[in-house]
Amino acid sequence: MKSKSVWITGLGLWFALTAQVVVAELPAAQIKAAQERWAEEIAKLRAKDEVERHPADAVLFLGSSSVRLWEGIAADMAPYHPIQRGYGGARFADLVVFAEELVKPHRYQAAVVFVGNDVTGKGTDVTVEQVVGWWQGVVKVLRERESKAAIFCVEITPTPLRWPAWERIQAMNRALKAACENESGVHFVETAGTFLDADGLPKEDCFRKDRLHLSEVGYGLWAGLIKEALDGVLK
Repeated sequence: MKSKSVWITGLGLWFALTAQVVVAELPAAQIKAAQERWAEEIAKLRAKDEVERHPADAVLFLGSSSVRLWEGIAADMAPYHPIQRGYGGARFADLVVFAEELVKPHRYQAAVVFVGNDVTGKGTDVTVEQVVGWWQGVVKVLRERESKAAIFCVEITPTPLRWPAWERIQAMNRALKAACENESGVHFVETAGTFLDADGLPKEDCFRKDRLHLSEVGYGLWAGLIKEALDGVLK
């Protein structure tokens, strides 16, 4: 029993050290900015870990407000058991900083990641290369926790509010898709076409009044696409 306990302790230390390597490779200013802005939100998510109980074959959902606001996620994803760990405004720039804190407490057969705020058409936009690098950092942490889990990156949705930036967002989607295709067990969930009308414009009824976040109709479409992707790999 003692040797097993030592092994488990050593494995936990290995997870922590390897995940810290990802963070250590990031600029200090990026880490500080993420911690200053999101420490409270991440603390709320970690508090959930103290009271929630999830099976080892759960599906971990990480990302921004589309994940956080998904009220019907349990019913929409059934029979899969979702672990909902989204926070509003998340970017890959900060998700990679908090990946260890959000991932380490959980066991999962798959992880689904959606982040849609790194490119919005504003001066704070970052490059495609940066986003892909951060995505790969998140994948590394997910792999270190559950080496055999399937990982899914959900395509950034074309929203009415950010339509002027869609060309740049499309470039990032293409780069993320290519990154997924280059790694075994990592999958890209295409969704954009479902949210465009016959004229190639975002379907207004899929979004709330803010023209950014998904409506009930939008979640219905989104859930179907994500669940189909999970079924295609896990069943």
